[in-house]
Amino acid sequence: MAKQEFIRVRRDMPPGHVRTPAYLRGKTGWIERTLGPFPNPEQLAYGHQAQSLPLMRVRFTMAEVWGADAPYPDDTIDAEIYAHWLEPAEPPNAP
Repeated sequence: MAKQEFIRVRRDMPPGHVRTPAYLRGKTGWIERTLGPFPNPEQLAYGHQAQSLPLMRVRFTMAEVWGADAPYPDDTIDAEIYAHWLEPAEPPNAP
C-alpha cells in the first residue's frame, strides 16, 4: 500500500464562484487518487481562459468532518478538490 499523503483544505472564504465545499475547509484528509488535469472551474465561471489544474479525490473521516459526535466516526467521505485548494498537513491527531 502506498504511503498516504495528508493534506488540509485551505480555510479561505473568498467571494464569488468557488467549487470547494465550505464544510471541508480547514479539514485534514488524504489523497485517495489524482484524477488528472482539468480546467479551473473558478475561472470558467467568469468566462476567463482557464488554466488546467490537478483534480484530486480527497478522503476524510466522518470524525474529522463532523467531530467526535459523528455516529460512524471511522466511515469516510470523498470529495474532488482542485490542488490549489490543498496544502500539506500532518495526519489528524499526530503528536
